Amino acid sequence: MPPRRRRSRYAPPEKERYRVNNRIRIKEVFLIGPEGRQVGVVPTAEALRMAQEAGLDLVEVAPQSRPPVCKILDYGRFKYEQKKKQSRSKSASSILKELRVRPKIDDHDLEIKIRKAREFLEAGHKVQITCLFRGREMVYQNLGRDVLMKVVEALADLARVERPPRMEGRRMNILLGRKSG
Repeated sequence: MPPRRRRSRYAPPEKERYRVNNRIRIKEVFLIGPEGRQVGVVPTAEALRMAQEAGLDLVEVAPQSRPPVCKILDYGRFKYEQKKKQSRSKSASSILKELRVRPKIDDHDLEIKIRKAREFLEAGHKVQITCLFRGREMVYQNLGRDVLMKVVEALADLARVERPPRMEGRRMNILLGRKSG
């Protein structure tokens, strides 16, 4: 049996997404100037000269179009903004957290659930509060609605109701999201 290859503990170098300056090997490019205005189709050598005169880089931002679109900009700053935008898009996705309560929940237990919901909302997550009904409790749906409304009142400063209370089988759900602003 051949020996197993060890995995490197270092991440492989990230593939260069954008061609910069002399790595652009096409004859003509569609150029966008440093202020964001369109210059038009120009020879690559001319675009490189314009970028060097401005003290900036020529970056190919849309290689798939014909001719490729290039911008004159500061490449280091551009990479930083792209990384920042990517991390912001990852963090923006909020997770749905669920808290389960019963129609006859004790006050102290409900306070603990409210505290946990507050933590989730402050972390930027959405919270679904589910009231579970067992057996003959289905007759007292108004008790479940009252419990859910107590939670909404307690979190009124932080949360807004995204979906009002509604029955789904033996459960009553309400969805809360963080207030914007």
